[in-house]
Amino acid sequence: MRVTLSVNGKPATIDVEPRRTLADALREDLGLTGTHLGCEHGVCGACTVMLDGLPVRACLVLAVQAEGASLLTVEGLAGEDGALHPLQQSFTEHHALQCGFCTPGMLISALDLLNRIPNPTRAEIRSEMSGNICRCTGYNSITDAILAAARSLTQKD
Repeated sequence: MRVTLSVNGKPATIDVEPRRTLADALREDLGLTGTHLGCEHGVCGACTVMLDGLPVRACLVLAVQAEGASLLTVEGLAGEDGALHPLQQSFTEHHALQCGFCTPGMLISALDLLNRIPNPTRAEIRSEMSGNICRCTGYNSITDAILAAARSLTQKD
Protein backbone atom coordinates (compact mmCIF):
# COMPACT_ATOMS: atom_id res chain seq x y z
CA MET A 1 0.00 0.00 0.00
CA ARG A 2 1.14 3.52 -0.72
CA VAL A 3 1.27 5.85 2.29
CA THR A 4 1.72 9.59 1.90
CA LEU A 5 2.50 11.63 4.99
CA SER A 6 4.60 14.47 6.34
CA VAL A 7 7.66 13.52 8.38
CA ASN A 8 9.47 16.26 10.25
CA GLY A 9 7.86 18.86 8.00
CA LYS A 10 8.77 17.16 4.73
CA PRO A 11 6.49 15.17 2.45
CA ALA A 12 7.15 11.44 2.22
CA THR A 13 5.63 8.59 0.28
CA ILE A 14 6.36 4.96 1.06
CA ASP A 15 5.09 1.63 -0.20
CA VAL A 16 4.48 -0.76 2.67
CA GLU A 17 2.81 -4.04 3.41
CA PRO A 18 -0.42 -3.48 5.39
CA ARG A 19 1.06 -5.15 8.50
CA ARG A 20 4.27 -3.04 8.61
CA THR A 21 4.58 -0.98 11.77
CA LEU A 22 5.20 2.74 11.69
CA ALA A 23 8.45 2.16 13.60
CA ASP A 24 9.73 -0.25 10.96
CA ALA A 25 8.65 2.07 8.15
CA LEU A 26 10.44 5.02 9.76
CA ARG A 27 13.62 3.06 10.39
CA GLU A 28 13.82 0.87 7.30
CA ASP A 29 11.94 2.75 4.59
CA LEU A 30 12.76 6.34 5.54
CA GLY A 31 16.15 5.80 7.21
CA LEU A 32 15.07 7.57 10.42
CA THR A 33 16.78 5.30 12.90
CA GLY A 34 16.34 7.62 15.87
CA THR A 35 13.05 5.89 16.59
CA HIS A 36 14.30 2.97 18.68
CA LEU A 37 12.62 -0.39 19.07
CA GLY A 38 12.88 -1.79 22.57
CA CYS A 39 10.05 -4.03 23.65
CA GLU A 40 7.88 -3.87 20.50
CA HIS A 41 4.84 -4.12 22.80
CA GLY A 42 4.29 -0.41 23.56
CA VAL A 43 5.65 -0.71 27.09
CA CYS A 44 9.10 0.90 27.07
CA GLY A 45 8.43 4.13 25.14
CA ALA A 46 11.66 4.10 23.12
CA CYS A 47 9.69 4.32 19.86
CA THR A 48 7.52 7.31 20.83
CA VAL A 49 6.85 9.76 18.01
CA MET A 50 4.31 12.54 17.54
CA LEU A 51 1.45 11.66 15.19
CA ASP A 52 -0.66 14.71 14.37
CA GLY A 53 0.58 16.35 17.55
CA LEU A 54 -0.04 13.42 19.88
CA PRO A 55 2.55 10.98 21.24
CA VAL A 56 2.16 7.41 20.00
CA ARG A 57 4.16 4.22 20.28
CA ALA A 58 5.33 3.69 16.72
CA CYS A 59 5.67 -0.04 17.36
CA LEU A 60 1.90 -0.26 17.91
CA VAL A 61 0.78 1.88 14.98
CA LEU A 62 0.63 0.46 11.48
CA ALA A 63 2.27 2.60 8.82
CA VAL A 64 -0.98 2.62 6.82
CA GLN A 65 -2.70 4.27 9.81
CA ALA A 66 -0.43 7.28 9.30
CA GLU A 67 -1.84 8.02 5.84
CA GLY A 68 -2.12 11.80 5.48
CA ALA A 69 -0.72 12.38 8.96
CA SER A 70 2.02 14.67 10.18
CA LEU A 71 4.81 12.94 12.11
CA LEU A 72 7.54 14.35 14.29
CA THR A 73 10.45 12.10 15.15
CA VAL A 74 13.52 12.85 17.25
CA GLU A 75 15.36 13.78 14.04
CA GLY A 76 12.90 16.65 13.59
CA LEU A 77 13.55 18.30 16.96
CA ALA A 78 16.69 20.18 15.98
CA GLY A 79 16.33 23.36 13.98
CA GLU A 80 16.97 23.42 10.25
CA ASP A 81 20.30 25.09 11.02
CA GLY A 82 21.24 22.13 13.22
CA ALA A 83 20.73 24.02 16.48
CA LEU A 84 19.59 21.67 19.20
CA HIS A 85 16.07 21.96 20.56
CA PRO A 86 16.11 23.24 24.17
CA LEU A 87 15.17 19.74 25.37
CA GLN A 88 18.09 18.20 23.50
CA GLN A 89 20.45 20.85 24.85
CA SER A 90 19.17 20.35 28.37
CA PHE A 91 19.52 16.55 28.17
CA THR A 92 23.14 17.09 27.12
CA GLU A 93 23.89 19.61 29.86
CA HIS A 94 22.26 17.51 32.61
CA HIS A 95 23.83 14.20 31.54
CA ALA A 96 20.39 12.72 30.89
CA LEU A 97 21.64 10.66 27.97
CA GLN A 98 23.39 7.71 29.66
CA CYS A 99 23.38 4.90 27.05
CA GLY A 100 20.98 6.87 24.83
CA PHE A 101 18.61 4.04 23.99
CA CYS A 102 15.58 5.61 25.67
CA THR A 103 16.52 9.18 24.75
CA PRO A 104 14.50 9.59 21.52
CA GLY A 105 11.29 8.45 23.20
CA MET A 106 12.08 10.46 26.32
CA LEU A 107 12.60 13.62 24.26
CA ILE A 108 9.36 13.23 22.32
CA SER A 109 7.40 12.40 25.49
CA ALA A 110 8.99 15.37 27.26
CA LEU A 111 8.04 17.64 24.36
CA ASP A 112 4.44 16.50 24.67
CA LEU A 113 4.58 17.05 28.44
CA LEU A 114 5.93 20.59 28.07
CA ASN A 115 3.37 21.38 25.37
CA ARG A 116 0.60 20.46 27.81
CA ILE A 117 2.21 21.58 31.10
CA PRO A 118 4.71 24.39 30.41
CA ASN A 119 5.85 24.68 34.04
CA PRO A 120 5.68 21.16 35.47
CA THR A 121 6.68 20.21 38.97
CA ARG A 122 9.16 17.44 39.63
CA ALA A 123 6.24 15.21 40.69
CA GLU A 124 4.33 15.99 37.48
CA ILE A 125 7.37 15.14 35.37
CA ARG A 126 7.86 11.84 37.18
CA SER A 127 4.20 10.95 36.73
CA GLU A 128 3.96 12.06 33.10
CA MET A 129 7.21 10.35 32.09
CA SER A 130 6.45 7.10 33.91
CA GLY A 131 5.51 5.43 30.63
CA ASN A 132 9.09 5.70 29.37
CA ILE A 133 11.64 3.26 30.72
CA CYS A 134 15.31 4.16 31.17
CA ARG A 135 17.40 1.01 31.37
CA CYS A 136 20.22 2.96 33.00
CA THR A 137 17.93 4.38 35.69
CA GLY A 138 18.87 7.94 34.80
CA TYR A 139 15.53 9.29 35.95
CA ASN A 140 16.91 12.04 38.22
CA SER A 141 19.02 13.50 35.42
CA ILE A 142 16.12 13.22 32.98
CA THR A 143 13.81 15.01 35.42
CA ASP A 144 16.42 17.73 35.98
CA ALA A 145 16.84 18.16 32.23
CA ILE A 146 13.09 18.52 31.65
CA LEU A 147 12.80 21.06 34.48
CA ALA A 148 15.64 23.11 33.01
CA ALA A 149 14.19 22.90 29.50
CA ALA A 150 10.83 24.07 30.85
CA ARG A 151 12.50 27.13 32.39
CA SER A 152 14.37 27.82 29.16
CA LEU A 153 11.27 27.50 27.00
CA THR A 154 9.06 29.67 29.21
CA GLN A 155 11.72 32.41 29.31
CA LYS A 156 11.60 32.62 25.51
CA ASP A 157 7.85 33.23 25.48
